[in-house]
Amino acid sequence: MKPSTDTDFNDALMARARQVIPGGVNSPVRAFRAVGGTPRFVQRAHGAYFWDANDQRYIDYIGSWGPMILGHGHPAVLEAVQQAATDGLSFGAPTEREIELAEEILSLVPSMEMLRLVSSGTEAGMTAIRLARGATGRSKILKFEGCYHGHADALLVKAGSGLATFGNPTSAGVPPEVVQHTLVLEYNNVAQLEEAFALHGPEIAGLIIEPIAGNMNFVRATVEFTRRCRELCTQHGALLIYDEVMTGCRVALGSAQSVYARLIPGFEPDITVMGKVIGGGMPLAAFGGKRVVMEQLAPLGPVYQAGTLSGNPVATACGLATLREIKRPGFFESLAAKTRRLVDGLSAAAREAGAPFSADCEGGMFGFFLLPELPQNYQQVMKSDSARFNLLFHGLLSRGVYIAPALYEAGFVSAAHSDADLDFTIAAFRETLATLG
Repeated sequence: MKPSTDTDFNDALMARARQVIPGGVNSPVRAFRAVGGTPRFVQRAHGAYFWDANDQRYIDYIGSWGPMILGHGHPAVLEAVQQAATDGLSFGAPTEREIELAEEILSLVPSMEMLRLVSSGTEAGMTAIRLARGATGRSKILKFEGCYHGHADALLVKAGSGLATFGNPTSAGVPPEVVQHTLVLEYNNVAQLEEAFALHGPEIAGLIIEPIAGNMNFVRATVEFTRRCRELCTQHGALLIYDEVMTGCRVALGSAQSVYARLIPGFEPDITVMGKVIGGGMPLAAFGGKRVVMEQLAPLGPVYQAGTLSGNPVATACGLATLREIKRPGFFESLAAKTRRLVDGLSAAAREAGAPFSADCEGGMFGFFLLPELPQNYQQVMKSDSARFNLLFHGLLSRGVYIAPALYEAGFVSAAHSDADLDFTIAAFRETLATLG
């Protein structure tokens, strides 16, 4: 049905959704609670765009929160998925394509010698922690405030009240004793990191970190901080877990760890968690590491993990087709140039308007803050002007530009975004800023 001029079908769909789905959505950020207003219910997508229930087109900068690196509906990906679906949707038995996808990922991320395919980033992160504990025989996990590693109980933790203190649950339904072994520190704080290992080193099974924290919008780990994470884990026998669900094959073909390896000779994590891009938009994720660690998993070792849909044949076809496309010569150079063009244009528009603004990007991932300087940790991110961001968000939305409906989420550029799309976005940003005063 085509919308009339005075009917908003998004409102009608949200009203229906609220009757049968908590909050009307199946993942909280989609509800627009942070920015206000009615979520856009997507009807279809193609290339760099999607269309909502009113048939309104938007330039899409969330890309399913990262996976759509090629844009929506890439022909090679669609062909692979259609063929796989014809052959069978699920078998509960091994397929050759699982091997092919594993080989492809391992060729791109050499810190891993073996990997296990799963269905979600949460599942991969949860099992990586279980594996670190099983491999080391230790209990404590170190994480950082502002980093999100999925909604597993042990990781839904907020920072404690002082240096190197254990955190408290951030979700109802998580008993305090479940997070008693989770230590929460400030991101990019070397002194806290060193103190934590000095106090608890022999008990720490693993340190889990987003190398570029995309759930604080876009905050990089400094080179010094990254180096000390690696050194202290090695010194104390803990495993360094890189959560690259968001950054994996998105900020670089070799993921964020390849960016840091260029700056820190010999750098690599012990365990890597991946998702999003490696599934190409299908429910697929993975975790992997050195053979000696991965062989602790059942059926070879005592650490148990299983999943009916792990290595699903349609998801692996989608992921494999996506990875083969992004391996093409010049792909990442072109993607990075597009992202840089966008970020530079937004920054220039903010300077012209005299508005506090800072931005950063790597590969096809970017973030911006309504702050004069890039923040280094969660507390600094929290100083950003949320009310002003909400106005900015809705100003862009009304002009056909869809960015994350939350202050603390990164943005994503795809290969399908054209120079005209980027220029339109920059112009919409400039117009919106002018209305904010």
